[in-house]
Amino acid sequence: MNNARLRMFARAAVIAALYTVLTLAIPVASYGQIQVRISEALMILPVFTPAAVPGLFVGCVLANALGALLGLTAAWDILFGSVATLLAAVCVRLLRKQPFWLYMLPTVVFNGVIVGVELSIFYALPLWATMGYVALGEAISCYVLGYPLSRAAQKLDKLWN
Repeated sequence: MNNARLRMFARAAVIAALYTVLTLAIPVASYGQIQVRISEALMILPVFTPAAVPGLFVGCVLANALGALLGLTAAWDILFGSVATLLAAVCVRLLRKQPFWLYMLPTVVFNGVIVGVELSIFYALPLWATMGYVALGEAISCYVLGYPLSRAAQKLDKLWN
């Protein structure tokens, strides 16, 4: 494996570990109808490195799998929540040249819709309210927590290159 591929793999692994730990560190805020996953602030990272896309996806898979094992969430969240994160991370990467508010929007939309529908179906929760709660939690994670993280990451831009 050449140095560039090894560096990308290492970055993805670190991001996956951070996402997993941040999600599990505050489980009451990370699972359920009303959630503000601190780890979702990391959705800013695809702007800086393509390694964040697989890193965030793997981190979400691990966080949801461990959450299911601990009884914090259901097994289907491994699939649906992780796919929502993957789609959002790809879109953030593709929109990275756009303004902050726009490239973070897919994270709010994908999670609000996919996780909201999932929770509504599997827990018999009201659809629109659940989608709204999940989207609101995502907006807090991405815009309130993600913005300062993006400013710090911009200052550490050499770290990503």
